[in-house]
Amino acid sequence: MRQLVALFQSHSKAHMSGMSEFQPSASPMLTGLARGLKHRCPNCGEGRLYRSYLKVEPVCEACGHELASYPADDGPAYFTILLVGHFIVAPLLFFPWIWEASPWITAPLTLVSVAALTLLLLPRVKGMVIGALWAIRQRKAEDTLA
Repeated sequence: MRQLVALFQSHSKAHMSGMSEFQPSASPMLTGLARGLKHRCPNCGEGRLYRSYLKVEPVCEACGHELASYPADDGPAYFTILLVGHFIVAPLLFFPWIWEASPWITAPLTLVSVAALTLLLLPRVKGMVIGALWAIRQRKAEDTLA
């Protein structure tokens, strides 16, 4: 019986010593979102995410992580339109000057500003989507022949 108690105590001490070394870190989702927002590799945070405006680097230059395997597809465009539409266009409709000003002034100002904001947000939202896909380990399915 003493041997069993000693075995249990040594096992629990070893188990607890491993727990005392545990240091909490940021959740992988928040890490991926933050790194994507900064246009950085979600895996290491060092390498560039994009080669051009929205073209994802095939492989991270810093850690060699395969970046092109995340299926961002239409998600970033959808989320960008959702953000701009709900947080910019909808509140804008509550201002009286939108309805009182000439459409020849309102339409170009509104369209140019909404287009500029959309183009500014799109790479950041795409980076965040790729970071979220990295966090949940969602990759493109490999094409296989049946």
